[in-house]
Amino acid sequence: MFIARYMTTPALAIPQEMTIPAARELLQSRHFRHLPVVDDTGKLIGMITDRDLRSAYPSSVLSGETIKTCLAELDKTPVSAIMTRSFFTVSPSSTLDDALILLDRERVGALPVLDEGGKVVGIFSIRDLIKAYRTLFGLGERGSAMIVVEDDGNPKPLTRISRVLEEHRIRFTRLIRKDKDDALDKATIYLRVNTYNLSAVRNALKEAGFNVTIPTITLKPE
Repeated sequence: MFIARYMTTPALAIPQEMTIPAARELLQSRHFRHLPVVDDTGKLIGMITDRDLRSAYPSSVLSGETIKTCLAELDKTPVSAIMTRSFFTVSPSSTLDDALILLDRERVGALPVLDEGGKVVGIFSIRDLIKAYRTLFGLGERGSAMIVVEDDGNPKPLTRISRVLEEHRIRFTRLIRKDKDDALDKATIYLRVNTYNLSAVRNALKEAGFNVTIPTITLKPE
């Protein structure tokens, strides 16, 4: 669950002297959306996004002469003039949860990954996060399915579920318990199994006294 395993590397960082058109061409050719900007020592000093670059270019509603003048000015403008100087970073030893919290809280699309010396060694984007959790939770694996079980309130529910599955030789990869909250009347256990015989899974759990459920959505009154 560490960033080092899932980050995009090697990181492509650009010098602050690179012109805006050159950065734009690089983003488009590599199909990136974020570029770290570094100084002469390789230290991170900013971030450039595709949105920053789009905003730098003149609107198509302007006159042709005005657009021509703006483009000529952009040809000699460095990315340091428009880069975002306020950024958030993670380290290779940061966890996926650390990245998720930062990406969500700060509403950014990617996080530079820095080593102990402050050098950029990778970048971790929302796309990387999705891929990581897809792998971690077995999404898309052959025969992978989610089973939802109500916690019956008796001791050691996860141990008992594991025992049932192992006794029936049902392969499972994830077992997560969610405590009761405002959206859930009871604590809920989420189980990811790898089998095409889901009825056998449900029957085994029911025979052991567990209630297999289908989550429902309860709309709050306006």
